[in-house]
Amino acid sequence: MWPPADPDPAGAPDGPQTASLGALLPTRDFLCSRKGQLLLAESVLSFIIFICYIASTAAPFLTVPLLMFLLALCFLFGYFMKIYEKFPGICWPLSDFLRCVTAAIIYFAISITAVSKYSDGAAKAAGVFGFFATIAYAVDFYYIFNDLSKFLKQGNSARDPEAEKSEEEDSNSDSD
Repeated sequence: MWPPADPDPAGAPDGPQTASLGALLPTRDFLCSRKGQLLLAESVLSFIIFICYIASTAAPFLTVPLLMFLLALCFLFGYFMKIYEKFPGICWPLSDFLRCVTAAIIYFAISITAVSKYSDGAAKAAGVFGFFATIAYAVDFYYIFNDLSKFLKQGNSARDPEAEKSEEEDSNSDSD
């Protein structure tokens, strides 16, 4: 509901109503949810890794954490503002799953490279934080995969049992 009905109950003068930045911040309920915590952890870890790569000699790797940070913020904003309800044509769980899988694989690869190839402390710190980010993204895609598989199983159980019975009879008659 925008704008708020009564922003100041004390009786402020009738002037133009301004939007507060608090409306753009995630609610406490969302940040306490599993998805909110995972997205927050992903964005914080990606930002820390980005800063570490800026300070290190492994600067070619800094684009990955920057992109993952921005994508995590976009999905955080999208889930908390419920943008997925406004755009039903986009399969949000599938795109989130693909984001998490690719991020986990890429973070794992560049973390191994940063820890083994570069000798400065910032690159090693970025590699260690990269392993933590790999775990966070892997946990996220595990939960997304479980939710997607439950959803698909519910779709199969909703089929008509008579249609399944006739399909079984047809398949049995073909095998003779």
